Order: sequence, then structure tokens, then C-alpha cells
Amino acid sequence: MTATPTREAPSGSRGFDRALADLEAAVGSALVLDREVIAAYSHDQAQFCVPGTAAALVRARSRDDVVAVMHLAHEHRVPVVIQGTRTGVSGAAIASDGCILLSLERMNRILEIDPVERVAVVQPGVVNADLSRAVAEHGLFYPPDPGSWESSSIGGNVATNAGGMCCVKYGVTADYVRGLEFVVPGGTVHRSGRRTAKGVAGYDLTHLLVGSEGTLAAVTEIVLSLVPAAGPQLTAVGVFDNLSSAARAVARIMSNGPAPAMLELIDRPSIVGVNDYAGLGLPEAAALLLVQTDVGRHAAEDLDDFVAALAAEGATDTVVAADEAESKLLVEARRLLAPAMMARGTLLIEDVCVPIQRLAELVEGVAEIGRRRRIVTICPGHAGDGNLHPAVLFDAGDEQQVAAARAAFDDIMALGLQLGGTVTGEHGVGTLKRDWLRTELGSELLELQRAVKRAFDPYQILNPGKVF
Repeated sequence: MTATPTREAPSGSRGFDRALADLEAAVGSALVLDREVIAAYSHDQAQFCVPGTAAALVRARSRDDVVAVMHLAHEHRVPVVIQGTRTGVSGAAIASDGCILLSLERMNRILEIDPVERVAVVQPGVVNADLSRAVAEHGLFYPPDPGSWESSSIGGNVATNAGGMCCVKYGVTADYVRGLEFVVPGGTVHRSGRRTAKGVAGYDLTHLLVGSEGTLAAVTEIVLSLVPAAGPQLTAVGVFDNLSSAARAVARIMSNGPAPAMLELIDRPSIVGVNDYAGLGLPEAAALLLVQTDVGRHAAEDLDDFVAALAAEGATDTVVAADEAESKLLVEARRLLAPAMMARGTLLIEDVCVPIQRLAELVEGVAEIGRRRRIVTICPGHAGDGNLHPAVLFDAGDEQQVAAARAAFDDIMALGLQLGGTVTGEHGVGTLKRDWLRTELGSELLELQRAVKRAFDPYQILNPGKVF
């Protein structure tokens, strides 16, 4: 450690120097005071969310380290910001002034995989893709697959109730969390939920914590449900020359027969971006719909039904993958979208969720916002559950474009609510959407939620300034 930490006591704290000394005695080498390292841990992937100046970083190695931080922070009234791998895009993991950053990324062991009960027990730092590959060896499947699945942690997925492309059929993270071990301010360890498939004893604190973005407790262990491995994946792409037809095709697929394993919409600006980035030669239509099935011997039959639905609603062409390898290539084209757009500039990615019948209005509205604000906007996403990812592409070094991007963000939030939706389907509120949470919930419901936070965190030290 070559740098000296800032020793000024954070606002509202008592005896910060003593807290730091006690912390060093408790966690030893897990405590980091190097200013450059702390700065590197002080932000996530969010735009327009300026981190504060953290006082220290603890890279927890065990539950004991977490208990020590939560005990001493509570005792000395020092704020704590809990972090995973910091892949979030809403600013929930950025530093607050004078805080202790509590990183859980080193708590990354898969503790157990039980094929009989179909559960996995993991620490919060386990990376999503690593878990998926590990359970696949047992013929099992962990479905939630956020776009950042190769780098995002299960703890972070729990904190934001992350989703992904498979959610249209399989559901989101909350649908797979059976139980949690967590530490509250003061350092007390609790367990909620269960390992069993059923259980309704008491309030459901487990699912209260899922999606709470580090504002209530530090999760140190997670019991996850698993499902049998899916069958071969077969994929088709529908090409549409107008958004309304594409939206009607989504509604037709979702209202008839089995649910697809994936139903993704790629709008024209997104298609152009991926083609420019990877040279894939995707047809540059108004929209592409990527639909997939994975139900073994019925997969081909279901895919035929999905293709018929695409054609019935005006698809000008359909392309069916010849085999599972080709299916994976088509899905990879969708996963390339974010890096393709980020190669062109700064990208502000959002996740408005609206009723499926309003999808066309959302995509068209986002395009109109881009024209009005004179800035590039795109609107791809998870069409099957109405959770699209409007995004704004801008030059962060151009003040006019930054101002236009901020204005476009607010316009998109307002549009999502006007269409009967929500300002966040899976990314969370963090700091980026804090003001919009009040608009969506109203003051009375917001105060009820704040009362829940006070019950867990009476001194308001956990992730201050986030969500509320």
C-alpha cells in the first residue's frame, strides 16, 4: 500500500480514524487504502452517475470479513457500498463520499450442486457463466442469462433481480432464489428462505432482498433452483419492413401455444451497428425478430409454429438455422449489439418494460426522441416480455451531445411510463433512476419502502443515496 487514505471523517460519522484502525485489525490484508485501487473500484458501468470519494476498500474473503465491516460501520456510522463485479449500468455500486467499499467478488466459490434437490449453493462472487457451465456438467440448467453473464456475479444478479434473453420462458433471477444468508448492519447473520421446493413460513424476506440493490443487507450465500438441461436450441429470424407488424408477431407468438425460449427484437439502427462492427450481413430491415425453442423432440414442431406466426403477421422473409451451431451464431449476433454500439461512442443503455401491445409505440417513440434531440438512439431488447433496452449513443466529449443524451434519457423514461410500463425491468434504480422512482411509485408507496429500509438499516449507512 503506497498511498495514504483520506482521513477526514465522513459526514455524520463518529471517530472515523478509530473505525479504520478497528477495521484493519479485523480484516487485515483484505483492507485496501491505496487511492488508485479504491478509485478503480469506485464506479460501475453507469453513465451520468458520478462516484463519491471512498475512504477504504475491503475485498472480503469470507463471511467473517463481511460481518466485521457491517459491525464496525454500524458502530461508527460509516456508510458502506456493497459491490459485486460492478457490471451494473444504473449506478447502484458507485462510491459514496467517505464510504467503505465492500467488494464481494473474491467470495466466488460454488459451495454445492445437488442434482436430487436441483439446487446450487453459491457465494455472491460466483460469475453467472461459471455457474451455468458447472451445473451443465450435472445435466442441469441455470436460466437467468444477463448480457453480462460472462462477467456479472450471482450476487449482483440477485441485487438487481437480473434477467436476460431466456426470461421470456424461464423467468428472472427472483424465480430461482430459494434462500439467502445475509448480514445486516451491526453484523448479525441471518438466513431466509429454504432449500426445499416449497415453503411459506413467515414473510418472504428472501424475495424482499432480491432486487434491493445493496440497500438492506450484504448477501453472503445464495441457494438457487436449477432446472433440467434444455434440449437442442433451434432458431429462426423474421424480417419485417415495419415495426407494427413485428410487434403483432410478438403478440401472436406469446398468445398461442408454448412460450419460446427466446424472443428478441433488433431494430434497424441496431442491425446497422452490428453489421458495421462484425460484418454479419444481417438484412437491414425495420426490425428483425429472433425466436428460439429448446424443447427437445418438439423443438422443430414448435419452431414451425413460430415461423408461421412470423409469416402471418407480414414477415417479408424468414431464415431458419440449420442446426444448433447455426442457432448459436444467430444468438451471438444479438449479444454483439452492446459492444458494437460502444465501439462507436459512449452508450447509455436503459431497460424500459411495457405491455407487449405497446412495443411498436416504444420503438417508434425512442426513434422520434432521437430525431428530436438530434442524437442516435436504438431500441432492441427482450420483445417476448416487453422489456426493451432503449439506448442513447453520444460523444462524451461534446457538451451539446451530453446535454442531448441526458434529455433523451428523461424522454425515454417518461415514454415508458406513458405506455403503461416501468422505468426498469432488470437493471435496477441505482442513482440513475432515483428521481424517476418517485414518479412511478408515488410519494406514499415510496415512504412505505423507506420504512422497510429503516427496519433493516436504522442509521441509513447501506448504499446511501441509491434507489431512494
